Amino acid sequence: MFNALVVEKTETGTHAAVREISYDDLPAGDVTVLVEYSTVNYKDGLCIGPGGGLVRTYPHVPGIDFAGTVESSDDPRYKAGDAVVLTGWRVGEKYWGGYSQKARVKADYLVPLPEGLSSRQAMAVGTAGFTAMLAIMALEDHGLHPEQAPVLVTGAAGGVGSVAIAILVNLGYEVAAVTGRPEASDYLKALGATQIVARSDINETTKRPLEAETWSGCVDAVGGNMLARVLGQMAYGASVAAVGLAGGAGLPTTVIPFLLRGVNLLGIDSVMQPFENRKRAWARIANDLPMDKLEGMITAATLADLPALGKDILRGQVQGRVVVDVNA
Repeated sequence: MFNALVVEKTETGTHAAVREISYDDLPAGDVTVLVEYSTVNYKDGLCIGPGGGLVRTYPHVPGIDFAGTVESSDDPRYKAGDAVVLTGWRVGEKYWGGYSQKARVKADYLVPLPEGLSSRQAMAVGTAGFTAMLAIMALEDHGLHPEQAPVLVTGAAGGVGSVAIAILVNLGYEVAAVTGRPEASDYLKALGATQIVARSDINETTKRPLEAETWSGCVDAVGGNMLARVLGQMAYGASVAAVGLAGGAGLPTTVIPFLLRGVNLLGIDSVMQPFENRKRAWARIANDLPMDKLEGMITAATLADLPALGKDILRGQVQGRVVVDVNA
């Protein structure tokens, strides 16, 4: 028997609690992993609580990310003792996830943990940091380089934003950080942001489809009105990597920024990324993310803390990265 955070659904709603489960409870899969750490993402908050339409069946074990070592494998790509990391593939949503001391998944969903990166550090990165790296890679692939104007990061105090700032600064970029939390300014400056932009200053709708060319690139976790405004502020030929919709799924804009300035809007999906691109991104993370900056983002947690943390992240009250020690 081992511990897991199990979400049950009743007539009155969902309820999450730590309880003992067994190997027989685990779903089918090629590889059984001794989970060491997980983390908390927005999707985890949904799956711990109301489900958000992501959870298909109950009881359910959430946790869209985990890292640990292989206990047993029916797939020749992995053997007992191998260090692995998992993000995406709807694990923790459709399938049981990482809020458990043991997890069983398809081998296709795993990536070998890069050399020099611990399982704890990998979960400080998690889906949020992995997504940030994918966004930066996409911006670079579309011509972004450090000699240009500042790069804008929206939702900057969240997980994606925090990791994006740390990586961009380490690569030599000047970064402007958008936040609606004045108390987060010192945190963002410690990550290396040289300019703090108040959310209210950039979240207003505008009648002008084009404004001054201000940003050479953008990692946007907000969407909605803010993304529409940012598109009109991009430099000629610049790109916005869209990674989230914290501000809404709508996009009230025109085609003018695309037609007159050649702006690119790049969609970033971390869930179904092919294996080779996952390896490339994790290798870049191990090389380009300063571990001291990563350490400064971490809040430690246990399985028992997750019901409260799930509510907090849905309210936008989680700063940086939460690392969950599932064995504590």
